[in-house]
Amino acid sequence: MNNKNEPFLKHRLKSFGYAIKGMLLLIRTESSIQIQFVLALIVTAAGFYFEISTTEWILQVITIALVMSIEGLNTALEKLCDFVHEDYEPKIGFIKDISAGAVFFTAMAALIVALIIYVPKVF
Repeated sequence: MNNKNEPFLKHRLKSFGYAIKGMLLLIRTESSIQIQFVLALIVTAAGFYFEISTTEWILQVITIALVMSIEGLNTALEKLCDFVHEDYEPKIGFIKDISAGAVFFTAMAALIVALIIYVPKVF
C-alpha cells in the first residue's frame, strides 16, 4: 500500500525491490519462464559468437523482453483465475486460453526474429 508520507525516492526503491522479487519468483517457480530464460541465454551467447549488429542486438533484446513480459503477465492472470475459481470453469478456461495465445504470438514472433538474424549467419 502506498504511504502518502513516504518520500518519493524511498517509495520508488521499494517498488523496484518488489519488481525484482517478482522477476525472481517467476524464474524460480515457473517452468515456462525457466525454459524461455535458458533460450534467452542461448541466443545471447549466439549473439556474441556471431557478432550480431547493434540493430540485431536491439531487436533481440526487445524480443526477449517482450516474450518474458507477456509470459509473466500470462502467469499472473492464470494465478488470479485459479484463485478466483479453483474448479474448472469454461469461462475461466477461455480466459486462460486467450492469455496463452498471447504468449504464443510473441514466441512465434521471437522465433521469426531469431531466424532472420541467425539463419544467414549459419548458412
